[in-house]
Amino acid sequence: MGKASYAVTIAGGGSTFTPGIALMLLEERDRFPVNKITFYDNFAERQEIVARACEIYFRENAPEIEFSYTTDPETAFTGTDFVLAHIRVGLYAMREKDEKIPLKYGVLGQETCGPGGIAYGMRSIGGVIEILDYMEKYSPDAWMLNYSNPAAIVAEACRVLRPNSKIINICDMPVDLMDKMAYMCGVRDRRELQYSYYGLNHFGWWSKIFDKDGNDLMPEIKRHMAKNGYMDGIELTGEHAQHVEESWIHTFEKAKDVYAVDPDTIPNTYLKYYLYPDYVVETSNPEYTRANEVMDGREKKVFGECQRIIDAGTAKGCGFEADAHATYIVDLACALAENTMERFLLIVPNEGAVFNFDPTAMVEVPCIVGKNGYERICQGTIPQFQKGMMEQQVSVEKLVVQAWVEGSYQKLWQALTLSKTVPSAKVAKLILDDLIEANKGYWPELH
Repeated sequence: MGKASYAVTIAGGGSTFTPGIALMLLEERDRFPVNKITFYDNFAERQEIVARACEIYFRENAPEIEFSYTTDPETAFTGTDFVLAHIRVGLYAMREKDEKIPLKYGVLGQETCGPGGIAYGMRSIGGVIEILDYMEKYSPDAWMLNYSNPAAIVAEACRVLRPNSKIINICDMPVDLMDKMAYMCGVRDRRELQYSYYGLNHFGWWSKIFDKDGNDLMPEIKRHMAKNGYMDGIELTGEHAQHVEESWIHTFEKAKDVYAVDPDTIPNTYLKYYLYPDYVVETSNPEYTRANEVMDGREKKVFGECQRIIDAGTAKGCGFEADAHATYIVDLACALAENTMERFLLIVPNEGAVFNFDPTAMVEVPCIVGKNGYERICQGTIPQFQKGMMEQQVSVEKLVVQAWVEGSYQKLWQALTLSKTVPSAKVAKLILDDLIEANKGYWPELH
């Protein structure tokens, strides 16, 4: 057994996702008891709004939990057991540039894929490493559960720069997709699914899926995918219509075509950006991208609700909801704290998990997690199609990290040129030069 209760630091205290994660921690106290929650952010004004609203909520709903927020690293990371990191260096203003600059040149603009993901990665590496160093300085026995994007590049940077650190890199996108697959098959809880999966973050495939009794669910899921992609269960009209942003509708629908490229596997939705980049550009509005959608939607909604709570002095009847996908984080923390030996998709050094692939690559594969960390579940030999795509993409990710470490313009140009989303070295250089100008103060100086 682990401790009686745990101290948690949320790094990225000013994020729009923070209230949902905080409420999730409260809801899951029966299996993951928390005695202290600390928000940490280096943007004091932004965090202040989120934290003051959450402080009111905690006071009314969980007064026994010690809650605080700070911009001081020593205060934030001293005495913590887990650091939940979801930072966004440059906020949505820089995400908007990540998306709009490539679109100027007819290349897709996306948060984690293609040139936008590379730009974001160059900003994120330093921020994540900084937080990891704070944790190790002030609480060397703590675990950092990192879901800061772009997770693939961040994970590679951690492998290179902090290979012995207690950090686990995770992503909630497969969780959402497994929720959808469970719905397709009438399975109550995605945690009942047993599966095989291989790939890189935002770049992978399910090769086997079973229910808890060992029944093969792949034929049923394939029938749904071939007909509707991931749209089953999402109602867009009528009294039960769900609020799904237009960009996600495109993504869930396009999964049908992504699946058709290799109907032996079930794809991660992000593969649309690599297999159908022309479609993504055609359906993008270069004046109003996903960043604008978020700023006009979730950003205004969350900060508006936080301010309303502060002004009212009470969180009664508030619009905060626990983040259902964030239960994955609690599941993982429980496994580490209580040695539950459960299965999770993690981003880890390959080291033979995918037999015919670079052993140093940061792959996303199922792992068994306990108090001593994780053990990879071998996925064997993968098909040539996936192997070829993964080799190209992992080289992009490695070149980005090398460019950051060495301050190398040449290697970052190579990374952009090698991306499957970019048509030529000429276009790659045009985009890179614009991104360098936009990211002054965020990237290392390149030479």
